[in-house]
Amino acid sequence: MTTTTHQYRPLKFGVTRGVLTQGEAGVQYLQAEQALEQFPTRMTDRLVHWATTAPQRLWMAQRTRNADGTKGDWKRITYGQALASARNIAQAIVNRGLSADRPVLILSENDLDHALLSLGCLLAGVPWCPASAAYSTISTDYSKLRHVYNTLTPGLVFANDASRYGKAINAVVAPDVEVLFANGSVDDRNCTAFADLLATPSTPAVDAAMAATGPDTVVKFLFTSGSTKLPKAVINTQSMWCANQQQMVQSMPVLAEEPPVLVDWLPWNHTFGGNHNFGMVIYNGGTLYIDEGKPVPALIGETLRNLREIAPTVYFNVPTGFEAIATAMKTDVALRKNFLSRARMFFYAGAAMAQPVWDSLFESEEAELGQRIVMGTGLGMTESGPFGIFVTNPEVRSGDLGLPAPGLQLKLVPNEGKVEVRYRGPNITQGYWRAPEETAAHFDAEGFFCTGDAVKWIDDSNIHLGLKFDGRIAEDFKLATGTFVSVGPLRAKIIAAGAPCIQDVVITGLNMHEVGAMVFPNVMACRKLSGLPAEAAVDAVLASAPVVAHFQTLLNTLAATATGSANRIAKLCLLAELPSLDRGEVTDKGSINQRAVLACRAAMVDALHDGSLPHTLTPQSK
Repeated sequence: MTTTTHQYRPLKFGVTRGVLTQGEAGVQYLQAEQALEQFPTRMTDRLVHWATTAPQRLWMAQRTRNADGTKGDWKRITYGQALASARNIAQAIVNRGLSADRPVLILSENDLDHALLSLGCLLAGVPWCPASAAYSTISTDYSKLRHVYNTLTPGLVFANDASRYGKAINAVVAPDVEVLFANGSVDDRNCTAFADLLATPSTPAVDAAMAATGPDTVVKFLFTSGSTKLPKAVINTQSMWCANQQQMVQSMPVLAEEPPVLVDWLPWNHTFGGNHNFGMVIYNGGTLYIDEGKPVPALIGETLRNLREIAPTVYFNVPTGFEAIATAMKTDVALRKNFLSRARMFFYAGAAMAQPVWDSLFESEEAELGQRIVMGTGLGMTESGPFGIFVTNPEVRSGDLGLPAPGLQLKLVPNEGKVEVRYRGPNITQGYWRAPEETAAHFDAEGFFCTGDAVKWIDDSNIHLGLKFDGRIAEDFKLATGTFVSVGPLRAKIIAAGAPCIQDVVITGLNMHEVGAMVFPNVMACRKLSGLPAEAAVDAVLASAPVVAHFQTLLNTLAATATGSANRIAKLCLLAELPSLDRGEVTDKGSINQRAVLACRAAMVDALHDGSLPHTLTPQSK
């Protein structure tokens, strides 16, 4: 075990020792020394438990919307109120004869109606699917929404606001399918008001529907981000969800020490927000404050406002969110005091977090508290529930993953000079809905799910520290010389070294002689660095002398520390055009789809490497 060199707010780690066994052909199997304890087989039972034992406890809250569009005070729903409303909604769903073959499709962002409808489906034993709102509101061709719709064949489609979602619904949803709106309606369409479901009196039919569900009942469908192909509908069962929540409690005992309080924006269409956090609250009797902010310049102010008012006990975000919070805490005393007041643990996921962001958070924490707050992280995916691997001690560094949760077995398989990690356990999906060939292709002969993620040991001499991330195997490639390029670690190195001016990076060079980098800049940080007025065009910002000098220095530094052609960036360009969701260049969780960017911008890649791309930077020696 590593020696802790810094003082942390006390946090118990549930899994601190692993068991490693050897297989054939270099394969290894890794699991926690701790066994998985007994868990409920239905999430329904946890909801009923808390509504019965703590009916007045706050379950969820969301700010009301004022007439001028601003956000007001919190509208609150207790566990008792949630169960009563969910029973009424469940009755309405039972009345409609919906099923796994005709589930409920939810198009909206996180809100109280969305949450209550989900609970109604849970009680009725009818799966629901929260689809990415971007498929309806940002996409222009609705191709992904159409794919989701055709895959599921829903019997009921819900959207919060007809004015925002009506166009997408008219383009995709069949005329004979019932559409449910919380606000407004669409002409010439079979529309129902959400209030009608809430007003449906529950009957013993709801109890019968609940009794008919079991561990294998499909709870919901969550679509993958579609980073390599069209999104796939991951089957989530009652027992899969409950097993994963129990694994989380045993890996993160803080969740059971007191009911967790979350202030959270993470979208429920994504497994991190919709399974991990939404489920965590129900399983442990916690409270979720819906944060309608996001880690983007236009919306981060709302997140900061909420964190000045509501103190979370555990807090989850993506790296860009923590970066914004870390920056704000340097000068915002009220934010720093409230946000840090009772936080026991932070947790990031979705992408690598640059070390400077960690350091900035720690600086504020030590100034305010005299100690640090543990930054937890790990590895998982939609197919694993998502929780799979979690760190084992407070001294976490960027890229650390840790050990598998109790009950989850990892298979470590040598692959192209790396080690792929595969999963087998009660939290692993049974497969993809209506896609038997895809399902079969993702499981090996021993029943392990093939992740495509590469890992390596944090310390080769101490397996109990666990694993660290080593990139995605599918992203790696070879140069024309046959030299293998490990994309993940190289991307993380560039992002960290270029902070805060880099949002993300795509590595180029497949079948070429040199490695290149196409940088998606953090435009806000670059604009500040440029000294140009706020209205200056992005192209002008990126072409400004201070910004060019920053990236030239970065490139020179990277070149000076490179150990060979596989990690030497020979050419670098800045991309003014943001990645496109419609073209698949960015996944729903906001991460870059390396393959899609390379395919969509193939001509630019060629120009970068043949020297014809304007404003290309190359390393310069001193």
